[in-house]
Amino acid sequence: MRLEEVTHARSLVSPPVVSPAVVSPAVSAATAFACATCGTLYPAAAVPPVACPICQDVRQYVPETGQRWTTPVELASRHRNVIERLEPGLYAIRSEPRVAIGQRALLLQTPAGNVLWDCITLLDRATVEGVRALGGVDAIAISHPHYYSGQRLWSEAFDAPVYLHGADREWVVDPHPRLRLWEGDAQNLLEGVMLVRAGGHFPGGTVLHWDAGAGGAGVVLSGDILQVTPDRGVVGFMYSFPNHLPLPWWEVDAVADAVLPLAFDRIYGAFEGGRIGQGAHEAVEQGRRRYLQALRGELPGLRPPPPHA
Repeated sequence: MRLEEVTHARSLVSPPVVSPAVVSPAVSAATAFACATCGTLYPAAAVPPVACPICQDVRQYVPETGQRWTTPVELASRHRNVIERLEPGLYAIRSEPRVAIGQRALLLQTPAGNVLWDCITLLDRATVEGVRALGGVDAIAISHPHYYSGQRLWSEAFDAPVYLHGADREWVVDPHPRLRLWEGDAQNLLEGVMLVRAGGHFPGGTVLHWDAGAGGAGVVLSGDILQVTPDRGVVGFMYSFPNHLPLPWWEVDAVADAVLPLAFDRIYGAFEGGRIGQGAHEAVEQGRRRYLQALRGELPGLRPPPPHA
C-alpha cells in the first residue's frame, strides 16, 4: 500500500484517541470544545464558550445557523486524516470529509528535524502513527490565527514547541507551556528553515521558507497569506477571503516585499491542490502587479471612471 492508502485504512479501523497525549486531559464533566466553523480548539470546560471570537472577527464569520461546537472525540468518529507526499521531504495532512475551513497541515522533513506547518483540528491514533513513521514533529509553526485549530493537541502529542508570531497574540485562546511567541521579521526555526513575517491577512501573518525544497530551488509554504489562485500564474491577497474584503495597496506591497527577497521557485498553499510548481517567484510579483491594477481600475473590461472620480 502507498502511505495514503495505509493511512486511510488505519483511520477507518482505529478508535478515537482519548489518551492525554492526544486529547487534552478531561475530568468527568469537562471536555475540549472546537468551533465547528473555524476549527479552533478551546481549553477543556464543562460547557462550550458562548462564542468564538475568531469567527466573530470581520475576517471570518458566524454561519446563519449560529455558533456550533464539536469535540475531538466527535471529529475522530466522523472523519479521517489522509497523509500524502507532495515532493521529497514534504507531506500534506488533510481531513476527510472536510473539517471547518478545510486547510491542510504540511509536514516538512529536514536533516535538522521535522516541522509541522499550520495545523488541523483532527488528530487520531492513525495520524499520530503515520507522522511518527515519518520522523515525528520537532517544531510546529502556524501562518495565522485561522489555522491555530488543534495546535495544542499536536504539540502535546509530539512534545513539540509551537511558534506563533507575537503580533497575533490576542487570538491565542488556549495558551500552554510549549507556546513560543516570536517577534521581528524573521525567525530561524531549523537549519534551512526560516519563518518570515509578511503580514497582510493578519499583522503577524507568516510564511515558511525551505531552502532545500524544489530540488534546491527553494519552497515557500504560504498558508493563505499568499493565496494560490486557480490559474497558478499569480497569487492572491485578501483581508477577508469569505467576506471578499481586499487589502489596501500598501499591505500588498509589504507582503510582496517580505517574500520576494527569498529564493524560491515553488509555493504550497493552504488547500488541497494549492501548488505553484514552478515560476512561483514571478507569480508573487505578477500577483502584486495585477492586484494594484485592479485597485487602479486598469483591468480589461472595466468601464472608465466617471469624470468626477
